[in-house]
Amino acid sequence: MLNILIVDDEVNIRQVVKEYAKVSGYHCDEAANGVEAMRLAQENNYDCIILDIMMPELDGFSTCKRIKEQSNVPIIMLSARQEENDKLFSFELGVDDYVTKPFSPKELMARIKAVCERNRIKMPESYTFGGLKVDVNARVVYIDGERAMMTPKELDLLIYLVQNANIALSREAILEAIWKYDYFGDNRTVDTHIKMLRHSLGKYREHIVTVRGMGYKFEI
Repeated sequence: MLNILIVDDEVNIRQVVKEYAKVSGYHCDEAANGVEAMRLAQENNYDCIILDIMMPELDGFSTCKRIKEQSNVPIIMLSARQEENDKLFSFELGVDDYVTKPFSPKELMARIKAVCERNRIKMPESYTFGGLKVDVNARVVYIDGERAMMTPKELDLLIYLVQNANIALSREAILEAIWKYDYFGDNRTVDTHIKMLRHSLGKYREHIVTVRGMGYKFEI
């Protein structure tokens, strides 16, 4: 069972996350501010910490910095602040993901799972699905033994999807993971690149499933 700490001064946010965490089979502790979060992080071993930025006593940035000085626990920032500088600064502090409010609780649970799995298990160097092989280190894809020609973004997108296999990923999550903050358009670029990737995968295109109203997942 994953042990999660949710840190937010909004009690409703904590309750929603806790309810979904319970349904997902996770145990969830709560903290209303950074000071309380620091105490709990020192007393317990958490698999992931969900951390708000704007809080009384000690803000999320300061809390994150202090926790990271003592532990490598994965941290997901959860904030109403959508400014690019806040996101960039968060990643400089070492956070593993950044989710903006309002958010989908189901997507947050998927992100928690993905972050925890990446932290717990060394990611494979290659993935094989029948005749489809994705060599992450070499950045090469083989289809039935033949090297597939893909653009760098197609390859980035495929690697991200297979590393999060069977997890429904929103277009926004994909956009942030692949394009970071260099892209200033809308998330329709994700649809365009998914279409290109499916074409490149040929008969293995069916692994990429559309999740209606949300985004995509690599299904195995």
